[in-house]
Amino acid sequence: MTIKEIRDYLGRFFDFVELAGSEDELISAPAKIETAQKGQVSFIANEKYIKFLGSTEASLVIVHRSVCIDDFVQKRSFLKVDDPYTAFVFLLQKFATPRTIAAKGISPTAQIGEGVLIGDGVSIGAYAVIGDRCSIGSNSVIGPHVVLLHDVSVGEGSVLFPGVTLYDGVVLGQRVVIHSGSVIGADGFGFAPQKDGSYVKIPQMGIVEIGDDVEIGANVTIDRATMGSTVISRGAKIDNLVQIAHNCRIGEDTVIAAQAGISGSVTIGKKCLIGGQAGFAGHLELADRIQVAAQAGISKSFLQPGIALRGYPAQPMRDQLKYEAMLRNLVPMKDKIDRIDSEMKELKKKQENI
Repeated sequence: MTIKEIRDYLGRFFDFVELAGSEDELISAPAKIETAQKGQVSFIANEKYIKFLGSTEASLVIVHRSVCIDDFVQKRSFLKVDDPYTAFVFLLQKFATPRTIAAKGISPTAQIGEGVLIGDGVSIGAYAVIGDRCSIGSNSVIGPHVVLLHDVSVGEGSVLFPGVTLYDGVVLGQRVVIHSGSVIGADGFGFAPQKDGSYVKIPQMGIVEIGDDVEIGANVTIDRATMGSTVISRGAKIDNLVQIAHNCRIGEDTVIAAQAGISGSVTIGKKCLIGGQAGFAGHLELADRIQVAAQAGISKSFLQPGIALRGYPAQPMRDQLKYEAMLRNLVPMKDKIDRIDSEMKELKKKQENI
């Protein structure tokens, strides 16, 4: 694409796109600002990367409209926008080469059960196993070695990467993406303790329902409900290595980072941000737009929308920062108390000798 074509393309998404410099140079690929070369496009969305404006070899840099480029515009071209990060994402989509997960059509080595409904344009890869009464929507891609047990429903335009397993009754909406190794619909962790110390397995009779436009990373596990449904709502994004237990409900457009663990019957609201390795006790509720810091431990419900949580046990960010400041001061406080105690003892000895 020429720089002019990039400007026109971004103009489809943004009201403000201002070009400074040449519009005719050809751009061949996106690149990081630190390593970009001539003929490549990069971006700056974080102030700490502005230092690279003088050294980058990129032919085009996308910046925020407030960035001063006067000292650099002679060396390269700039596009000013209100959101350089999102602008670069749109460019990445334009330059990205689509992955080929499975060849068009149904592989001769795939096993298809009875009563399966397959829409137009579906691809099913080598050695995939499709159970009885499954339904696969139009233009979906089922990768090699994917397993769908019985009565699974896959919505239109969904993509299952190699090695995904969907247990009985799982329901996927449209345009769902699930990466390799993820297991959706395994039994929830339900065992009834007995007087002799043994456990009796609680039958897991529910399903998992996943809404439209959900993306699930690699090696994620989402358990079926004991009864009813475990629900991942529209637009949620789940990173690699996340565990979501039985009967959880994850709200629309909520993002969960890697290695988070969510116990059974937890309800998380819409547009929440859950940091990596955050842990949730069971039967809790988070309101909408709550942010949970990495490694936070959620031990109770938080029903005020929009707050930020941090620490273990997690508290509102302001309170937790106060506690951390107090902890940092404990050693100096102890030293001060020990010194005062020693001085008091010396004073007492002197008084006894008078």
